[in-house]
Amino acid sequence: MITWQDFEKTDMRVGTILEARPAENVRKPAYRLLIDFGDLGIRKSSAQLTLRYQPEDLVGKQIVAVVNFPPKQIGTFMSECLVLGAMGENGEVILLEPGLPCPNGLKIG
Repeated sequence: MITWQDFEKTDMRVGTILEARPAENVRKPAYRLLIDFGDLGIRKSSAQLTLRYQPEDLVGKQIVAVVNFPPKQIGTFMSECLVLGAMGENGEVILLEPGLPCPNGLKIG
């Protein structure tokens, strides 16, 4: 169990995917994403979404991501945020999305 104070340290924000392309030199298939978080800027992420999504389906989609983890090296790519999704039974990731369009950078809480 974590405390409420621990949970509050997680900074989750809404962002819009600007670009999605297949990642190279990775162990598991993934996409490299560029995501607009409004005033927080544009961040890069690597996300294992290939079982459920095509790159062209992701562009323009609003998602939820954790933006205050330290950057993580994934292959030759530096991921700057963690895109959130539900894990399906077969390993597919189902993206968490806001129910309605909202401003990029909007805090989840």
